[in-house]
Amino acid sequence: MTEYSSLEKIRLEKIEQLKAEGINPFPHRSQRTHISLQAIAALEAAEKKASPGVSPEEVTATLAGRIRAMRPMGKLTFAHIEDGDGRIQIFLRINELGQERVDFFNNKLDLGDFVQASGSMMRTRAGEPTLLVRDFSILAKAVSPLPAAKDETLEDGSVIRHAALEDSELRARQRYADLAVNPDVRKVFRTRSAIIRFLREFLDEHDFLEVETPILQPIYGGAAAKPFVTYHNQLKQNLFLRISFELYLKRLLVGNLERVYEIGRDFRNEGVSFKHNPEFTQLEFYWAYADYLKVMELTEQMIAYVATQVLGKTKFTYQGMELDFTPPWKRLELRQGLLDVTGIDIASHPTSASLLDALKKMNKTPDPKSTRGKLIDFMLSEFLEPTLIQPTFLYDYPRDISPLAKSKANDPMTVERFEGYVAGFELCNAFTELNDPLDQESRFLEMGRDYSQDDEEKHPMDEDYLRAMRYGMPPNGGFGMGVDRLVMLMTDKHNIRDILLFPHLRSEEQNS
Repeated sequence: MTEYSSLEKIRLEKIEQLKAEGINPFPHRSQRTHISLQAIAALEAAEKKASPGVSPEEVTATLAGRIRAMRPMGKLTFAHIEDGDGRIQIFLRINELGQERVDFFNNKLDLGDFVQASGSMMRTRAGEPTLLVRDFSILAKAVSPLPAAKDETLEDGSVIRHAALEDSELRARQRYADLAVNPDVRKVFRTRSAIIRFLREFLDEHDFLEVETPILQPIYGGAAAKPFVTYHNQLKQNLFLRISFELYLKRLLVGNLERVYEIGRDFRNEGVSFKHNPEFTQLEFYWAYADYLKVMELTEQMIAYVATQVLGKTKFTYQGMELDFTPPWKRLELRQGLLDVTGIDIASHPTSASLLDALKKMNKTPDPKSTRGKLIDFMLSEFLEPTLIQPTFLYDYPRDISPLAKSKANDPMTVERFEGYVAGFELCNAFTELNDPLDQESRFLEMGRDYSQDDEEKHPMDEDYLRAMRYGMPPNGGFGMGVDRLVMLMTDKHNIRDILLFPHLRSEEQNS
């Protein structure tokens, strides 16, 4: 049984009073004719057409939205209502409505209620576009007050009260309330939508085909991550929420779909941090007859295109850092980058034992059971990654942490792989993809031998994927990017939960 606060009980009483008066507090329909921006644009158009000194032609409109501010002043009331496109002032006075109706608005309606108001557009003495209300009705009564409140002092000294929401934890937990009271948050998610739209537009214009691959998979793969597992009752088998699209998208290359991409959700049963969420939006594409060098060029062009379309520029600020995404981006070999920041040349340490000893001399103690590749990955995250502020392609990685990438022709222990870094974190990952089924089978077997049974990065054998490869897979370049991180960059948000509508959080009971 819901326990209501004292304020909620007052609003529930108002609902009963409305019903007793024959007024439905939740009517079925609205007769809105204009959104706020359309009404303002119509007023401006009428003003431009009017001759000097002549009143513009009357613009009538029926608006609808949530009450965000109220300022009763006896015989008249100013209020602001907000719809999906913005806020607009409405003006109620007894000349048009009578005192009873103005009192009804002031006493029976509250901040957060949805209303419909009909009348004509005008400008106040201060020049603000305003709807002079001739009729109004309630569309939905809010039982719960919008979270918190703040006062705004106007130029004339009067004070109006606005709904507000500033607690970051509460905002993420109650995103519906956050969106309702914070216009800047709505802007973030409109920007997110635009970023995804222009990613699609860029790839479509480059002849990539958007496809859909299974979310529930009998064998997970394509990344080094721990999956979520579920059980299908009819099939009587375990299924995994995908951690990557990769192995399914590359099957399509076998079927002569030469350029494919997917934007969708991946799921990884791992830790939560400022840049990690258990489910996240991923973009992956695979490009037949391309290699990682061609993918580098396409990547920098794609990100620059999206930035230009969304922000109007390729240079912008993220968390106080001036970033420049104008192509070409910096290229840095992983070996050289590590040498620059640690003084350790990984080529001089061909075994994990040797590399571990070198790290111990720096007073670093990674897991002594780590493979050489994992030690190199530790060095990357510990020393090099934080220094990569401007967009940088870090290339040529150890084979044992890249089981799906093709080895360099002159160095079988190094693969043609790059990661894109910016602002000190990874943005994207790409390979010249392995297309030799015999080599791929050997890599799967290596992963089984070299990693313990409970290792989260152990890559399972996928016999069907190998069967697909045996039909012949063209040489290709593959790419993956966490779309959420790109959104973080372009909206200047440090925490991933600020750009997810419904991020995963600890339960409220755990936090109490």
